[in-house]
Amino acid sequence: MTTLICFGFGYSAQHWVAAHGRRFDRIVGTTRTAENAADHAARHYGGREVEVLVFDGTTASAELTAAVREADAILISAPPTETGDPVLAVLGDAIAAAAQAGMLKSIVLLSTLGVYGDHGGAWVDETAELRPVGARNKARVEQEAAWMALGARTGVPVASLRLAGIYGPGQDAIVNMEKGRAWRIVKPGQVFNRIHVVDVAQAIDAAFDKRARGAFNVADDEPTPPGDPVVFAAELLGREPPPEWPFEEAVKHLPPMAASFYAECKRAKTDKLKRELGVTLRYPTFREGLRADFAARHSPVH
Repeated sequence: MTTLICFGFGYSAQHWVAAHGRRFDRIVGTTRTAENAADHAARHYGGREVEVLVFDGTTASAELTAAVREADAILISAPPTETGDPVLAVLGDAIAAAAQAGMLKSIVLLSTLGVYGDHGGAWVDETAELRPVGARNKARVEQEAAWMALGARTGVPVASLRLAGIYGPGQDAIVNMEKGRAWRIVKPGQVFNRIHVVDVAQAIDAAFDKRARGAFNVADDEPTPPGDPVVFAAELLGREPPPEWPFEEAVKHLPPMAASFYAECKRAKTDKLKRELGVTLRYPTFREGLRADFAARHSPVH
């Protein structure tokens, strides 16, 4: 029986399981609280049941440790903390044991394009210099390095998927428009890549299928100014978009994390994702992705 462990059973992991979970016979996910675990246990993801165990980042249950030692594959979407990667800190020995026993065949880490930092709007591929801005992205760089080092020690292939800003059903500009939290912030020269969660799931599955090694940018094909998806979502809803909000004024009101995204600007190349993992984006720009999300909301339920 093949076993996958998903550390951090969140938005992307859930969509991957719903679309591609048949790849494994047993799927174990983790969450930080017993309440979340009970909620997940009551759900199905693409018809699959997922065993969800509590992992608070400081201690691991005997049940989780045993599952890790039997794992064929590991997906890490849990972010690092200020003290490092909690999975490696608590379960690094169990993961190494699974590798040494010949059980563990593949590790996929969900990272971020934020590891590149600011490149002044230039195109960046996986060979670009890492210039992380802020403690959060510096911790991501260290997390990548720690997992790659484990892969080098054990011989297990480790793929780091550097994700653009994730959107999709329930988590997109359409929902933000409806809830009155869509910001149309204008900062001259600023662009962002995005990635639909369906394409994140594709990339995860391809990385497992090919037992990929190294870093891969996972982003759409058209980096654009931040307000463009908001305007498009407004058109789909038949509403007026929110007024433009100059960044110099907006930054005074934004949460620190939201404001931090504007401290860096780059355009992500995805040639390696397409060439080595064989991924063809279903939603190469935010327009296809938002149209699909909008259509799904209005399709009849069968």
